[in-house]
Amino acid sequence: MTKQVVGIDVGKEKLDVGVNGEKRVREFANDETGRVAVREWVAEREPELVVVEASGGYEAAIVSELVEDGQEVAVVNPTRVRAFARAEGLLAKTDKIDARLIARFGATMKPKAQARRSESQLELNQWVTRRRQLVLMVGAEKNRLDTVGPAMRAHIKRHIAWLQADIEALQEQISQAIATNPLWAERAKQVESVPGIGPITAATLLADLPELGQLNRQEIAALVGVAPFNHDSGKHRGKRRIFGGRTSVRSVLYMATLSATRHNPVIKSFYQHLLKQGKVKKVALTACMRKLLVILNTMVKSGQLWNPPKISTAI
Repeated sequence: MTKQVVGIDVGKEKLDVGVNGEKRVREFANDETGRVAVREWVAEREPELVVVEASGGYEAAIVSELVEDGQEVAVVNPTRVRAFARAEGLLAKTDKIDARLIARFGATMKPKAQARRSESQLELNQWVTRRRQLVLMVGAEKNRLDTVGPAMRAHIKRHIAWLQADIEALQEQISQAIATNPLWAERAKQVESVPGIGPITAATLLADLPELGQLNRQEIAALVGVAPFNHDSGKHRGKRRIFGGRTSVRSVLYMATLSATRHNPVIKSFYQHLLKQGKVKKVALTACMRKLLVILNTMVKSGQLWNPPKISTAI
């Protein structure tokens, strides 16, 4: 008997659960009690894959709990699911329709299940995510300084100082968590040996990219979202564009690559070579992001520190 694929449409307050080939859609509350019921129901069905549509973080709890139960879980970009719906000619959209659609998408496209994450890794992910949120808040507050009067400016500055203190406290927690975990400490040492990679990038890779070192170069590039896709038709050759992927990883990788184009001899040379070929800076930077990611993936896979001669032959 062919195993089934379960699709879960996630909302803030409820979870709609469908199975490929079945019309019925079950509804559960997106709270602790509801998630327990979902987990028990999924365990009884023994599906080959559970596909969950990313929903701004509302999916995090059910995904981590299903993974903890030993289920194969894939988190997919909503854009991919809607494109699949258009290919089917499906224009209607409701939560129940979406649950069945996600299940069919999973059965047809077989998205890759995400790597299993330990409780400590999930906690690290939350700390890194929260730090990133606070940094964005600081940026927003600084932008407001130029648009308010003196009294409000003093208030905003106090808030910025408070946020920055909280950021420093979170950074200390992140550093301690990495230092006390031998595997994380070793991996952080490896990636931070690369010119251009700092503690924040290393922490983000540990928290948001546990697959690093476990996939080949094409897979890791596609997972992060730095693999360019062709847009060609007949004689027309469209621009190649990157799409999807893990935004948090791609963001820190972009900043690391900017630094690497100045201080990393391998990336700097590659960047200058692309510019001499006539590539625009944005395209050249994207190519350098992919190269830097592949280098990091190779280093982690082989357990080596930064060594340009060996790196160049390995990739």
